[in-house]
Amino acid sequence: MGLKSEEKLPAHVVIFPFPAQGHMNCMLNLAHLLCLSDFHVTFIVSEFSHRLLTKNTSVPATFGVYPGFQFRAIPDGLPDDHPRFGDKLGDVVPSVTNNMVPFFKKMMADEDLLASPHRRPVTCFVADGFFSFATDFAEENGIPLVYFRPTSASYFWAMVSFIQTQNIPFQGKPMDELVKGIPGMEGFLRRRDLPGFFRTDDVNDNVFQSLTVATRQLVRAQAVIFNTFEDLEGSILSIMLEKLPRIYTIGPIHEHQKSRLIEKGSKASIVAGNLWEEDRSCIDWLNAQLPRSVIYVSFGSITVVTREQLMEFWHGLLNSSQRFLWVMRPDSITGGDQIPPELMEGTKEKGYLVKWAPQEEVLNHPAIGAFLTHSGWNSTLESVVAGVPMICWPYFSDQTINSRFVSEVWKIGLDIKDTCDRLIIERAIKEVMKVRKDEYLERADGMAKMAKKAVERGGSSYTNLDALIDYIISLVITL
Repeated sequence: MGLKSEEKLPAHVVIFPFPAQGHMNCMLNLAHLLCLSDFHVTFIVSEFSHRLLTKNTSVPATFGVYPGFQFRAIPDGLPDDHPRFGDKLGDVVPSVTNNMVPFFKKMMADEDLLASPHRRPVTCFVADGFFSFATDFAEENGIPLVYFRPTSASYFWAMVSFIQTQNIPFQGKPMDELVKGIPGMEGFLRRRDLPGFFRTDDVNDNVFQSLTVATRQLVRAQAVIFNTFEDLEGSILSIMLEKLPRIYTIGPIHEHQKSRLIEKGSKASIVAGNLWEEDRSCIDWLNAQLPRSVIYVSFGSITVVTREQLMEFWHGLLNSSQRFLWVMRPDSITGGDQIPPELMEGTKEKGYLVKWAPQEEVLNHPAIGAFLTHSGWNSTLESVVAGVPMICWPYFSDQTINSRFVSEVWKIGLDIKDTCDRLIIERAIKEVMKVRKDEYLERADGMAKMAKKAVERGGSSYTNLDALIDYIISLVITL
């Protein structure tokens, strides 16, 4: 296809997320924003994830209104009955490396970078920040690369800085000692707040090394997108600009999507890429509760707990005397997926259990007073936008840093990491829901207003998305 016939075709962006719900959700939001700008978008997804999206969500219908959008589902190499979640998530990483990535490369080569009579070859490759293969692949094929980091900017900066200091391992040293060598965080970030893979005695640990390689690759990209906003992480972002000259902060991306849909008067529905079927009966239950009287409990799509930890949370919730809505995935309990009968029985009076909930709707419900969360970045931003204070029990990765920022920097919640004790859980719930309720709600409401302002016309994230769109369009002109 000659350049002449391509001139009127829009930019074509290929988006490839890591096939986990938290990664796919925010990158589906990005795909929607690009579709609203009339770009062609090819979204790479595993066959397993595509089946769940088709079965449990409105995602196919949402993107069905955009003729320039296409899913390309490729095998991940795992058996159909493999859960791919919970404590089995570790199997997904090698399956992506050994199966999805080679299949993706072959597809791109065989189909001339996905060109067709109605679609130009790839203009820009938006790769998950977890994918270290993307830099060499993009350079070899002459495709501009934009990394999308689905985690907080602060987590990324802590990773970059800490890797450079080589202050590893730190096992056996005081965990509450402040970490040195991370500009912008030296006054409050403790060893305890660093991700678990830094708590290693072996710098050659496979997980540590793979994350180190992926983190270092980001400086080779033409640009990096962060799902954050300047009022939330501005001090860290300003320091990061010295390392990454082209940064686009366009978050909270789930709220940005809504803002642009309203502005354009679009009839397209909101993208909500949940891989589990939502139990909407919890909304009926919430409707019967008093304002700000319920604590919402959800540890996301990956966290797994032991039976002992589960019972500590349950006792802490019951002893707090607060009503609670608890999301408990069937695969979230190690050693078996059965919810203890005593938990089911004891919850009837004060609580409500579901396997999965429409989280954004729940957080914005007037009955919700706080969120007991694993501090995943999507959940954190959803809570920020909803103006809901948090009690943070991080599980792994960026969550341990996010929770520290919630408690010590933004001061919109409490951090109870590295503990799972019913008394601590009870005290934290009472602190946020009763003792300092007004204080936390006031600060959370202020942060929510800043988040919404960022994605409205004239806001920092709105302006940055326009700049990203202009940048991608400029690639069409220069290619």
